[in-house]
Amino acid sequence: MSFTIQGLDHVVIRTTDIDRMIKFYSEVVRCPLERSVESAGLYQMRAGSALIDLVPVDSEIGKRGGAAPGKDAHNMDHFCLMLEDFDEAAIRAHLAEHGVEAGPTENRHGAAGRGPSIYIQDPDGNTVELKGREE
Repeated sequence: MSFTIQGLDHVVIRTTDIDRMIKFYSEVVRCPLERSVESAGLYQMRAGSALIDLVPVDSEIGKRGGAAPGKDAHNMDHFCLMLEDFDEAAIRAHLAEHGVEAGPTENRHGAAGRGPSIYIQDPDGNTVELKGREE
């Protein structure tokens, strides 16, 4: 075999409002800003062992993706962040504090097997799945 996948390294999300997205991913999803290369339009948020790269649509990197994300032009369906602990009440309280509406908790399958998960939307309409492990 020529290579073996170990896990998700990063996802790249194009945005029309970089400040709003950095605030959402740092405060709501709790992914701290790890690195920024403003000259290229790259802001990297730490998500466990992976990164969420945010790029403004009018930046050097963002221009490569075409039209800006919006109601009819999403960059992806969703991505999933595995949570260390899934305390539904605490998660919902935290999201509510930030004015983020959460979908129902459902048992879904992912890379680590089945477990509870909640879908939320970031400020640009991208769906983020917050997932726990089956207990």
